[in-house]
Amino acid sequence: MNLGAFSVSLAVKDIAVSGWDSNARRLDNFEDVREIQRQLRSKGVQFVTEADETTTGPASFVTVDPDGNPILVDQHV
Repeated sequence: MNLGAFSVSLAVKDIAVSGWDSNARRLDNFEDVREIQRQLRSKGVQFVTEADETTTGPASFVTVDPDGNPILVDQHV
C-alpha cells in the first residue's frame, strides 16, 4: 500500500517502540482510502465503519484486529 496523507491508529503496548517521528512528509501520489477498503473487503475483512465509496477526498474506515483492537485508517486529503 502507498499511504499518503493518512493516519493509521493502532492500540500498542509501547508507543516509543511503535511511534513515528514528526518528519512525516506529504506524498504527491498515494492509494485512496476507498481503494484500500475495496482491497481489504475482497480479502474478507469486515468493517465497523466504512468510507463512502461514492465520494472523494477525506474519508476513513474502522476495522478490528483478531484481538478486538480497533484499527482506524483515516485519509486527510
